[in-house]
Amino acid sequence: MGSALGVRLAAGGAQVFGLRRRPMGLPEGVEPVAADLTDPASLAALPSDLDLVYYAASAGARDPEAARRAYVHGVSGLLEALVRGPGPRRFFFVSSTGVYGQERGEWVDESSPTAPAHPAGLSLLEGERLSLSSPFPATVVRFGGIYGPGRTMLLERVRDGRARWRPGHHTNRIHREDCAGVLHWLASVERPAPIYLGVDDEPALERDVLSWLARQLGAQEPAAAPEEEGSGRARGSKRCRNRRLREAGYRFRYPTFREGYAELLSAPPPARRASPA
Repeated sequence: MGSALGVRLAAGGAQVFGLRRRPMGLPEGVEPVAADLTDPASLAALPSDLDLVYYAASAGARDPEAARRAYVHGVSGLLEALVRGPGPRRFFFVSSTGVYGQERGEWVDESSPTAPAHPAGLSLLEGERLSLSSPFPATVVRFGGIYGPGRTMLLERVRDGRARWRPGHHTNRIHREDCAGVLHWLASVERPAPIYLGVDDEPALERDVLSWLARQLGAQEPAAAPEEEGSGRARGSKRCRNRRLREAGYRFRYPTFREGYAELLSAPPPARRASPA
């Protein structure tokens, strides 16, 4: 997501910096900054006159401490570093719909209660709080399930017959290019809201998504998950509204999963590297 956003910003003429511990592989037009968000001393490498800052870090692991390092310690350290300079005109924090605890298909929006059941969700909420209470104008975007180039696990599970759906389970998603599009577009909004839900127009039953993909692939119709498996994976069923984003003026490139996955399915497969003899 960060790389896709960087490409957009650079194409518009902006000078773009990409911060990573090991900043190899950044797209053309993004200048590398070698630093560690959890090492305050390394953040001295940051340029001092940043206009916009996008915090789109990944925990890199599933354990609670990794989430806390990424979404709490990292945010805190970066904000402290930014305070030492003139500061950006806006700070964007990339969050997740995982901050919600609803799991019975309820409709949720930006004002709905947040009560995550997992430590990662709690850390994300703390990162949101730190961002919104910082000295800089800040906006939080809670993205749903991200798919797109490089994020095709669901397609592969349907293709090889491993996909299973949970009865009554609702899902929310957004294409990677719309993630970058939302973040890019929000920079041009004069007075953005503090929080936006970043999901497409159609919360969908998991069964409907998997069945549609199977038809496009000519694959076997996915079956329901076994009861014991489904009950263990039933968390997170909710329907997220993107009304605030839509009413503010954002127009989706991929308004539903059908448009996004159709383009992925029509793309040529990536070239395979030759194995050494």
